[in-house]
Amino acid sequence: MQTSVPLQPVTERSAPSLSREEVRQFHHLGYLGPYTAMGVEDMAAIRDRIEREVLPTTGWNARNPLQSRHLDHRLVHDLIASPEILGRLRRLIGEDIVVWASYFFTKEPGGKEIPWHQDANFWPIEPPLNISIWMAVDEVTTENSCVQIVPGSHRRVIRHLPSRDGMAFGEEADPAEVDTDAAVDMELSPGQYFIFNERLLHHSNANTSDRRRMGLSARYTVPFVNILDQDGPPLFPGHACVLVSGSDRFGLNRMAEPPSA
Repeated sequence: MQTSVPLQPVTERSAPSLSREEVRQFHHLGYLGPYTAMGVEDMAAIRDRIEREVLPTTGWNARNPLQSRHLDHRLVHDLIASPEILGRLRRLIGEDIVVWASYFFTKEPGGKEIPWHQDANFWPIEPPLNISIWMAVDEVTTENSCVQIVPGSHRRVIRHLPSRDGMAFGEEADPAEVDTDAAVDMELSPGQYFIFNERLLHHSNANTSDRRRMGLSARYTVPFVNILDQDGPPLFPGHACVLVSGSDRFGLNRMAEPPSA
């Protein structure tokens, strides 16, 4: 794993973009990265605040305090709406960007395997246009269950079946359709992230180490995409989207302002 020092703050003016070749790579492979949003020391300070201020409270969704905490904590909102991330996403989906979900994927030692899946199989969005990021809060390695991806697997829809016993999800991609020999380990230092398509096959093994693995994912779309049921599973009553770039000319979804603190 690479080490890094705290980075200079990124502003809208200095935000990174993507080259034409990176855009082509995203469409060809279904993912980009890793990129570094902040240094290891900066993320250590943020991780401490997440553990003290965010995770002990229930937030908007009392049933699942890991979901969409960008709605009630400015710290989480600013992580997923940073210029460092949005500068790259604008090259993929344009200026108008909505965050419709976020999630802390926290896998303690002994945590279950997440089976191979395509996210679009589970989501109530129409049309199914989405870009996700997955950012490491802890150090993420093969030992503590990093995400694995299959490059190029986003090019077709794969049927999902009831999961085998012992899985963290109720459905999984048909194992006969998953080429695990092509899998890539997304090992990340704290503060690094990768970008991926809504149909990219990915999973993570059971955490057989003695170290926690925490990551923060966020889901981005454009304002003409409709969240079909903002109050039902996998979302929750009171769920809302947040505009993080540009404008919303469509008004299809319930929206909220970013939290003030």
